[in-house]
Amino acid sequence: MTDNLVSTEWLADALSDENLVVLDASLHLPAAGRDARAEFASAHIPGARFLDLASLVDQTSDVPSALPRPEQLAARIADLGIQLGDRIVIYDDSAVKTAARAWYLLTSLWIAPVAVLDGGFAKWRAEGRPLEAGDADIEASSMPELRQPKRLRMKADMLANLETHAEQVLDARSADRFEGAGADPVHGVEGGRIPGSYNLPFSELYNEDGTFRPADELRSAFENAGVDLGKPITTTCGSGVTASVLLLALAQLGKTDWALYDGSWSDWGSDPATPKSTGPRD
Repeated sequence: MTDNLVSTEWLADALSDENLVVLDASLHLPAAGRDARAEFASAHIPGARFLDLASLVDQTSDVPSALPRPEQLAARIADLGIQLGDRIVIYDDSAVKTAARAWYLLTSLWIAPVAVLDGGFAKWRAEGRPLEAGDADIEASSMPELRQPKRLRMKADMLANLETHAEQVLDARSADRFEGAGADPVHGVEGGRIPGSYNLPFSELYNEDGTFRPADELRSAFENAGVDLGKPITTTCGSGVTASVLLLALAQLGKTDWALYDGSWSDWGSDPATPKSTGPRD
């Protein structure tokens, strides 16, 4: 157990704790053909509540898949019966590790202890641990006051960074998407990357059982990608989901000078005016 990750063993022992709240943050890409809410209703960790991460998007923003407004998240927290002082553990059953996105969201807008279940629902289920079905019986709580998101970058920030190079930019997408000269196969925009960015596919940070690799291996993965862990890092991906995996791994290493580019390549790649690079990184 760390401040940001808990094991399935830890969670199994803590399920009866009065102030523990377990959230299912599963979200799937359209191509997966999966219904996260229906799967939750069919089977979930006992006592878990469905976060409905897919709906936590600011539809009034021009940024694709933008983070929700603070009042949106505050209303969801209240609907889920979460109170200040609760210990929150988030899990997912998604190929794109969406619990990390929920972790970033909650830690950015709200001050509360938040951790991700290492290995997620797949590991919990593989170990034969208890499951339950149906929807949780939740008593709503009062709406908390949330702050504006911390450690967040927008397109204007990323454009300015091209001149200042104040922050390293690290892309969590696969190498073919990072280097691609054609259309991005997931988001359908022009392919490529932000000039000067580095590449570390998020999948390289996990063991075969879906748990994070040990800290020394995580550190090596970042360094092998060309990143200087002594300098600030902003992460990006297709839409801000798997970039959050990189942030969770950085937090595991004790790093705090990091940020997320909201909208990521969906935002950058869809703008014909933004500069783009393709091919292998120099």
